[in-house]
Amino acid sequence: MTSLLCITIISLALTACANSQETSTPPLPTVRVKAELGGNVTLPCWLLSRDSMSFGGVGMRVKWTKVADDEAMNEDVLLSMGFHKKTYGSFENRVFMQEQENEDASLVMTDVSKDDMGKYRCEIINGFEDTVHEIILEVEGDLTDGVVFPYFTSRGRYSMTFQEAGQACLDQNATVATYDQLFEAWKGGLDWCNAGWLNDSTVQYPITNPRAPCGGTNSGPGVRNYGRRDKQSLFDVFCFASAHKGHFYWLVQPDRLTFDEAVQACLDDGAEIAKVGQIYAAWKLEGYDRCDAGWLADGSVRYPISRPRKNCSPTEAAVRFVGFPDKMQKSYGVYCFKEQ
Repeated sequence: MTSLLCITIISLALTACANSQETSTPPLPTVRVKAELGGNVTLPCWLLSRDSMSFGGVGMRVKWTKVADDEAMNEDVLLSMGFHKKTYGSFENRVFMQEQENEDASLVMTDVSKDDMGKYRCEIINGFEDTVHEIILEVEGDLTDGVVFPYFTSRGRYSMTFQEAGQACLDQNATVATYDQLFEAWKGGLDWCNAGWLNDSTVQYPITNPRAPCGGTNSGPGVRNYGRRDKQSLFDVFCFASAHKGHFYWLVQPDRLTFDEAVQACLDDGAEIAKVGQIYAAWKLEGYDRCDAGWLADGSVRYPISRPRKNCSPTEAAVRFVGFPDKMQKSYGVYCFKEQ
């Protein structure tokens, strides 16, 4: 009887020891990460043991949470279980796991906004060694360190799904604008009567001069909101371009150019044909002014006026839009951009 009791006690002790080894390790020291407004950032998170199974394996779970002062107000960011991944709320389609190695659960966040600032928690659970990381994200820059501009492609107005809108902004050296950025632009006088996607999948447009075709005259000035729309719906988009690191300029040429000749002319000058985001940033942030219509990378023709005057833009400072002309037409010059 005594030997049986000893065996039972030893067995219980071993079980308690094993259970203690399976509990979560305490959170590691908090890491601070800085990001530029409107840019991308990676929040680091790694499984401590390199001997554990990969995140693609069965039983591995990764949960990313944005932590509030009141835990009841925490926001789910991303959940990964094997090959299945889900993102939530304002993080949907903006975050993904880096997964450069089997133990890597780092989170890549795109189009960073001021609302993204705060503490994040990464929990890796595999049943053997649970790991918890905490990261504080700081966002640098100001909403005025860039410019919001409405955009549509050569396909015409209201022709982009939410995903296509995001790619269109990226192609023009910009990101899809946030509501805060659009609101700041509206306060600065942006008035645009065509609805466009924002990064939270809402569709909105800014009106400073209420008029019948733009929501009626009974509604006062403001940012008009269609709410969240089906992401396959077709609208324009509002893009946000940050200050660029390089030189935007008009390329002096003896003759007018076709689009292909314009592209080659910039290449011959050690540059590339400028993008729409770059002409807006040069106009808004540098006061660039030129009354010559020139080709841009998307096949459009535009020119920036910061000093309104007769025959250029008599009533307002603006990037004037000529259109998407036939690319074989020899009627325009070209704007180029040279990286710093």
